[in-house]
Amino acid sequence: MNNLSLYLASVLIWGSTWLAITFQYGTVAPEVSVAYRFALAAVLLLGWCFARGVGLRFTARQHGWIALQGATMFGANYVLVYLAEQRIPSGLMAVIFSLLSVLNILGARAVFATPIALRAVLGTVLGIAGVALVCLPKAAFGGGAGFRAGIGLAVVATLVSSFSNLLSQRNQRRGLPVVPTNTLGMLYGAAFVALYCLIAGRSFSLDLSARYLGSLAFLALFGSVLAFGAYLTLIGRIGAGRAGYAMVAIPVVALALSTAFEHLHWEWSLALGAALCLGGNLLVLPKTPKPAETGA
Repeated sequence: MNNLSLYLASVLIWGSTWLAITFQYGTVAPEVSVAYRFALAAVLLLGWCFARGVGLRFTARQHGWIALQGATMFGANYVLVYLAEQRIPSGLMAVIFSLLSVLNILGARAVFATPIALRAVLGTVLGIAGVALVCLPKAAFGGGAGFRAGIGLAVVATLVSSFSNLLSQRNQRRGLPVVPTNTLGMLYGAAFVALYCLIAGRSFSLDLSARYLGSLAFLALFGSVLAFGAYLTLIGRIGAGRAGYAMVAIPVVALALSTAFEHLHWEWSLALGAALCLGGNLLVLPKTPKPAETGA
């Protein structure tokens, strides 16, 4: 695949997963659906690793860090996302989740003492203001308790995801390879959620409808395996800075799909807030070096 194909695959797949999650609702508890999704994704990635001869041997201490990353990145994070999308439109969830880039910068500053550029500070302000403008008017004037609960769950999910990204950064700095770490992380995440379901008394039922099984396969194979592979390949080819623009385009796709399939009602606050949030994300992206600086 060329770079444009890799970029489009990342944006279109991840942009559509927010809507695909809503197809999982019905007879199966959301938490159980999360366990199914990442168990299936882990099995697929394990098969890929074995076929390619990718090593999966780690020390007990390394497994502990991988398990913590998996429990947050593929466990608690997605449970909160699934619960939030029961209460708010998927496009709105995607806009709130786009604050992840802002939170990652703040977290890296707090944990790793990473410098923050002035443009990133401005982007942080714009991003937070945009999400507030999207959420607060409806939450305060007619959104109802369910809507407010969904907003709260979405915000907590974004915070948990940012924490898991810091764990991933820590693990990579300790020399843990990305693909094997995420493979085992998905397995640990699925196990963590399954254990929670057992304790909470959730039934491990299975919806055999084409809608449920199709969305589960799409989320596991495309959303959790192929898109991730495409994005990692793109980072390797053009760098994280330029590849990061995919993270800005994803909420645009999610909002378009939510408008078409969930009849998302556009108001001035949503339009302006989404624009501010996306603009903030553009600012917090690292500046791409000029060709002369990269030796290209």
